[in-house]
Amino acid sequence: QVQLVESGGGLVQAGGSLRLSCAASGRTISNYAMGWLRQAPGKEREFVAGISWSSGTTYYAGSVKGRFTISRDAAKNTVYLQMSSMKPEDTAVYYCATGATIAGPYDNWGQGTQVTVSS
Repeated sequence: QVQLVESGGGLVQAGGSLRLSCAASGRTISNYAMGWLRQAPGKEREFVAGISWSSGTTYYAGSVKGRFTISRDAAKNTVYLQMSSMKPEDTAVYYCATGATIAGPYDNWGQGTQVTVSS
C-alpha cells in the first residue's frame, strides 16, 4: 500500500494561484498513475488531473484544463498540482490518489486538503 499525504491547501482569492503537494511513501509508485480528485460540499468526488509516474503523460478534466498543471518529482516521490486562475467553483477538498491509469479508477486516497476560493 502506498501512503499519501497532501499539503498546500488554503484560502485564495478568485484569479489567484495555489500549489498542492502529495508526498508518497511505502510501496514503489513507479507502476502507478497518480491523480488529484476533489469533492465539493454536497457533490460527488470528481477527477481533476492524472499523471503517469513512469512516462509523465498527463490528463485533465475539461473544467481545469489550461488552468491547472500536474507534475511529479521522482527524487522526492512527490506529485504537485499547480492551480492558477482559480474560481470559486474550484472550492473543494482535494485528494491525492493512486490508480491503474491516469484516467482512473483511483482507489487509494490521502486524507485530503481543503481549498477555498473566495469571490
